[in-house]
Amino acid sequence: MLRVGVIGAGLIGRDHIRRLTTVLAGIDVVAVADVDAFVAAQVAAPLGATVYPNGLALIAADEVDAVLVCSWGGTHEEYVLAAITAGKPVFCEKPLATTREACLRIVAAEVGHGRRLVQVGYMRRYDAAYRALKQVLDSGVIGAPLMMHCAHRNAGVPAFYEPENTITDTAVHEIDMVRWMFGAEIVAVRVLRPRVSRNAGSLPDPLLLVLELANEVLVDVEISVNVRYGYDIRGEILGEDGTVSLENPGLIAVRHAGRLAGPVPGDWRDRFATAYDVELREWADSVIGGGPPVGPGSWDGYAAAVVSDAAVRALRTGDRVAVTVDERPAIYS
Repeated sequence: MLRVGVIGAGLIGRDHIRRLTTVLAGIDVVAVADVDAFVAAQVAAPLGATVYPNGLALIAADEVDAVLVCSWGGTHEEYVLAAITAGKPVFCEKPLATTREACLRIVAAEVGHGRRLVQVGYMRRYDAAYRALKQVLDSGVIGAPLMMHCAHRNAGVPAFYEPENTITDTAVHEIDMVRWMFGAEIVAVRVLRPRVSRNAGSLPDPLLLVLELANEVLVDVEISVNVRYGYDIRGEILGEDGTVSLENPGLIAVRHAGRLAGPVPGDWRDRFATAYDVELREWADSVIGGGPPVGPGSWDGYAAAVVSDAAVRALRTGDRVAVTVDERPAIYS
């Protein structure tokens, strides 16, 4: 039985605890920590889990074999570094850390430890549709890839959502996905601003993000965070000999009164619930098997942070911004 401690009992933390304890087998959530001790106690009680005063105490506990970090992004660096020091596998929800420098400190610590311990929560890589998209691409049936068109549309966002969050919280999923999809680093980024939606409030909404990859593939990402009608994720790859695209994830189609209709997911939990299940199942299997995590790691978290920083600069200036990453350490090859 893999004994897991969870740091952060907010929305995503509680959802992962539900997943670990009711969807997946072979896992026991034995410890919980949260900045709100009352919330931590509420979440831990039905599990019979121990409540720890803070994340560092949870990581140090002998009863904890592996750690999930689901707390506020600004705390991630401290907890991930502590888990590496303790030699414990750690699954960190995105972002790995909030700055390029913090991500590099995590990379350096993991390299110093000598083996990979960190996985970052970029769940697009575990979605069945995206995996099928990549399988077709890698098969060569559509020829060499030329472009990809993406859309990331939210029905709405919280009141505390800032303009930069369109990149760092929303588009970052596409930033990680395209690096994985095409096996190439992003070398430059531009952000274009069309007419502002009347639903945008103070946000620059929508935006068009243009990513240039090292293999000369171009990717455009429409970012719309107040579309009202639902949560809508789209993607199509243009190849030399054909195309491959994501299809509607709805399970039904209703034909009635001369109209064809289907459900639109309400939010990310509706659209990617199964991807989260697969993500944590594969992470837990790698930990139980004693091997390194097979999913996105510290280097991927660092690369996403570097591209996000460049995209935020492009958003502010309107300029094309080049992206430069450090040399990739051998353990991430």
